[in-house]
Amino acid sequence: MRCSNCDSTVVSFLLDQTLRTHAPTDADAIGLCPRCLTLQELDDPTSVSDTPSFNRISESFPDGKTAPPTALLLGLLDSLALNRSSIETLIERIEAEGTDPLLLLDRLANQGSVAPRWDVDRRRHQLEQLLERQDF
Repeated sequence: MRCSNCDSTVVSFLLDQTLRTHAPTDADAIGLCPRCLTLQELDDPTSVSDTPSFNRISESFPDGKTAPPTALLLGLLDSLALNRSSIETLIERIEAEGTDPLLLLDRLANQGSVAPRWDVDRRRHQLEQLLERQDF
C-alpha cells in the first residue's frame, strides 16, 4: 500500500488487542510510512506479512514484539495533545521491553531519511518534557 501523503510504500503490521485501543482505527492491521511517519489505514489487512520490514524506517528500529508499539508510537507523535494518553502507555510498554524511544528519535533525526510533518528534534524535546512531568 502507498502512503496517501508522500506515495512511499508503507510498512504494514498487525495490531494485538492492546495496541488496537491506541490506534486511530479499530483495524487488525495498520501501516506506517517510512518517510513521513504517517499512520495509514490498510485496505486489505489480510495481505500483512508476519515479518514486517521495520528496518525500512531505520536500521536502529527495534525488532520483535517491541516493533509494533514503537511504529504506532511514531505515528501518533504528530499530535502530543490528542494522543497523550496512548503515547504515555506505549512508551511504558516499549521501555519495559528494554528499548529507549527517545534514542530512536535521536537516530531518526540524524539519519535524515524521514521527513514527518513535525520536527523530530523538537518533538523529542517535548516528549522528554512530558515524561519528566509524569515522574512527579
